[in-house]
Amino acid sequence: MPTTFTLNGKKTTIDADPETPLLWVIRDDLKLTGTKFGCGAALCGACTVHLDGEAVRSCQIQARDVEGRDVTTIEGVTGNVAAAVRAAWIKLDVAQCGYCQSGQVMAAVGLLSQISKPTDQDIDKAMDGNICRCSTYHRIRAAIHEASTTLPG
Repeated sequence: MPTTFTLNGKKTTIDADPETPLLWVIRDDLKLTGTKFGCGAALCGACTVHLDGEAVRSCQIQARDVEGRDVTTIEGVTGNVAAAVRAAWIKLDVAQCGYCQSGQVMAAVGLLSQISKPTDQDIDKAMDGNICRCSTYHRIRAAIHEASTTLPG
């Protein structure tokens, strides 16, 4: 059954089983591989995308649930907040193996889009469940604070 939604600012129609997880639609059908598979149970955050501007786990969103909605992946995230996060990630050398980083960045952009000057508690809450097997959590938190210094508000 065809599903039409906006993906990274572009109207997109897919013909997938309506119960297919959005993660697999993005990776397998649309060939955007920046969104990673980690656990398939919304516990690790590797598959984080934005759905109507909110950070969500794409492994738990079904294809039918995105009809008429806006989906943004790591390949399409843009704007001042995304630029600030990317710059901070590079400046503070956040990534080690890098596997979780697209999910970490999407969660950080989601947070900073809602709260431009987050506290440590805000960061912990927003990033909870985004697992980094290299344990770069202290650099992730520092990068979010660094990015926030360049944002108005």
